Amino acid sequence: MTAPDIRLIAVDMDGTLLDPDGAVPPRLWPLLERLRERDIAFAPASGRQLATLQRSFGAAGGGLDYIAENGAYVVRDGVEVSSDALDAAFVRTVVERLRALAAQGMRLGVVVCGKASAYIESPDERFRAEAEKYYAKLTEVDDVLAQDDQVLKIAVYDHDGSETHTAPALRDLGESHQVVVSGHHWVDIMNPGVNKGVALRHLQQALGITPAQTAAFGDYLNDIELLQAADWSYAMADAHPDVAAVARFRAPSNAEYGVITTIESLLD
Repeated sequence: MTAPDIRLIAVDMDGTLLDPDGAVPPRLWPLLERLRERDIAFAPASGRQLATLQRSFGAAGGGLDYIAENGAYVVRDGVEVSSDALDAAFVRTVVERLRALAAQGMRLGVVVCGKASAYIESPDERFRAEAEKYYAKLTEVDDVLAQDDQVLKIAVYDHDGSETHTAPALRDLGESHQVVVSGHHWVDIMNPGVNKGVALRHLQQALGITPAQTAAFGDYLNDIELLQAADWSYAMADAHPDVAAVARFRAPSNAEYGVITTIESLLD
């Protein structure tokens, strides 16, 4: 097989790049140096906030590309490539609906994800601890609807499981917006057409790179479009079956540092 001319590598975080403890593997840092030497761009692609991704990759010394908020915010070397903010009236409608569901007994927490910060109202410690994993800039406020910020995404944390509880309750929103199960406990609500794949195509355009020059790694449902935007698409060994179905290749699990070993093989 002819060696691929990879110019861009996009990598999901949880269940993909991060180890089972949620940490960036130390082997990544020398690998990023190798990628820089070969002029290959590296882009973490996550439902996480931009500030959180930047914090996680601080040891890289800058110069990375980021696909944040499930694709609603794309930044290259500190400069915005694209963003897609929700309409304020829609945000109000969804937040009020989620408040009503919580009042009816659903165990959920709401994060309103702005460009400047993410906002929560709930003082629930478990929810706050989970939100802090993904939002380095997290502000507890009296009213998430009273903040002067562009809202990129509404994230809902379901204590009892997103795929069986929150997602079905919000299914009708999918007629006009993206409702994505982004983890076992999380559902993300975004503008129509917003996903990691669209974001990756924006980044490819900014870099002058084709899908044939792009590798992507993912494991969960919000990674499907990301993999479809890259010819060198890898599902992790324990990926969701729907993700495995669209990927051209498989990579070892995150516990086996599958992203790193696969990239090393591509470089070699």
